[in-house]
Amino acid sequence: MKVATSALFGAIFGIGLLISGMLDPANVLGFLDLAGDWNPQLAFVMGGAIAVALPAFQLARKRQQTLAGEPLQLPRRTGLDGRLIGGAAIFGLGWGLAGLCPGPALVAVGFAGPPAYVFAGAMALGTLIARWALKASAAAKSED
Repeated sequence: MKVATSALFGAIFGIGLLISGMLDPANVLGFLDLAGDWNPQLAFVMGGAIAVALPAFQLARKRQQTLAGEPLQLPRRTGLDGRLIGGAAIFGLGWGLAGLCPGPALVAVGFAGPPAYVFAGAMALGTLIARWALKASAAAKSED
């Protein structure tokens, strides 16, 4: 049941990305081009996402478990640290260079061909490197 539910919501998310045009890197790059031919489409997509997610998160904060009965795990950290700032910077650079972020990139693998394959491969490699670096950092701290 859990896998079916995850697949259903993943498909809904992917269809939303496809309908909104976020699989087309030109839309994202057009949004980031403030000095040129600015495309506000992404602002409306983000606004719609916030309008849906904000009430859902407010409701979730009042619950102890998901609708499926699983323990609810919301982020508890609220401060800024080097990991958050570094990750946001890397995300922003990748987004600005490629016009894709992780969600649309995974959906684009099924629709967009080789550029999406390269991006998804680089994303997977970056994830593995980050995990390795975090483990190495934790091991170094435990030796101190």
